[in-house]
Amino acid sequence: MASCGSACDQSHCRRPDDSGGAEEDVPERFSASRDSDTSKTAGGGDLARCSKCGEEPKAGTHRVLNGMCASCFRSYLYGKFKLAVSTNAMISPTDKILVAFSGGPGSRVALQFVHEMQKKSLESWDASKSQSFPVFGVGVAFVDESISSVIPSPELDRIFKHIKLIVSSLVPGHKDLHIAPIEDVCSMGSDDGTTRLNKLLNSVSDATGKEDFLDHLCMLSLQKIALDNGYTKLVIGSCSSTIARHVISATVKGQGYSLPADVQYVDARWEVPVVLPLRDCLTDELSLLCQLDGLETLQLSKRPSSSNSINNLVSSFISRLQDDNPARERTIVRTAEKLKPFGFNKFVENKYHEFIPSRLRCKFQNTNNGGSDLAEVFCTFCMSPLSESELHDMHGKSQTLVDTFTAACCQSCSFQILPKESESLQHFLSFLPQSMTRKVADSTLEQSLLR
Repeated sequence: MASCGSACDQSHCRRPDDSGGAEEDVPERFSASRDSDTSKTAGGGDLARCSKCGEEPKAGTHRVLNGMCASCFRSYLYGKFKLAVSTNAMISPTDKILVAFSGGPGSRVALQFVHEMQKKSLESWDASKSQSFPVFGVGVAFVDESISSVIPSPELDRIFKHIKLIVSSLVPGHKDLHIAPIEDVCSMGSDDGTTRLNKLLNSVSDATGKEDFLDHLCMLSLQKIALDNGYTKLVIGSCSSTIARHVISATVKGQGYSLPADVQYVDARWEVPVVLPLRDCLTDELSLLCQLDGLETLQLSKRPSSSNSINNLVSSFISRLQDDNPARERTIVRTAEKLKPFGFNKFVENKYHEFIPSRLRCKFQNTNNGGSDLAEVFCTFCMSPLSESELHDMHGKSQTLVDTFTAACCQSCSFQILPKESESLQHFLSFLPQSMTRKVADSTLEQSLLR
């Protein structure tokens, strides 16, 4: 998960003319000194009542967000999560959910909230006489990227034990834990996945391309875990802060056409659909909840990356904007979500219709209706939908394996990931994960052009 900027602690961030109409959502840092000043009433100096429940805070406690007490703040975040899940049919009783856990506040809160949903479902199922609907299953996946961050073996063992302790503490409800090294996705029979992955990464000279390629390999690892173990949904802890950075970086990389696919609640272009139930939350809010509830997070070594990569430059830029006005991240996401989503950004009605309330069924449209029945063609490396111009460029290219790969690649990945020299390109393609090569080898250009 990308690192995210923090909210400003100064009073000028609260000016109405800078809030962009989102003043009610602007987060405040958990600061005892400032809360003790702002929580006084104008008259007698008593602690102000909670803006939501109206109760006075207990001695030694403080308001944490827009005048809310800790309990109401937690309900506020869980309400966002539950609304996203219910209105987008993210979890049904027959599902088997895989939660991607990275150790950060986003994935930690997502795991906690999914556990609480499962716990309540189990309680309802036990109390029900008919017990007609099953309770969805939950698993946890952790992708070990230590090959790119060079974590010492004793430290890695400590991290694994910590993750197992976190997962085992989430009771009732059994949760399988899957820990997979990222190099496993590159393994082919007896070949060493570590060697193949290192050769792949060494072939990518662009710092931004290397970071994006690692992200894609991480997603392939999660998909492999989900497919091998029968999971039906993959929950990612991405939040507004992460998505805001992706919106700007994707624009800079020239991925504007595919951008709407990455900012929605549902992404069903993968074999196991990906859902983002924390899309409306900020990193500061999630970090504060972890602090208040004592939810342990992991401080993992970051990938070695260049400070001049697009992703790092955009992250620094958004952090500075966030310091100026804490509503910036939400403003960016709200602007991007006005773009028209793709057909795969909604679940098919006839599969999930029976599990959602009748008042919400009108929100779910069959993705096979209208003009959305035309199949999208996806980039081999980033799974971005290819634009009309990129599909047009496929015409006239020969049918060699190298040409097939380059034709099925978006312009951004072609520039940032693929080696420029023909010999280096063939060497690079020979070490790609089998799941990527199989997808390209099994398709022809004529089938690719059907949209």
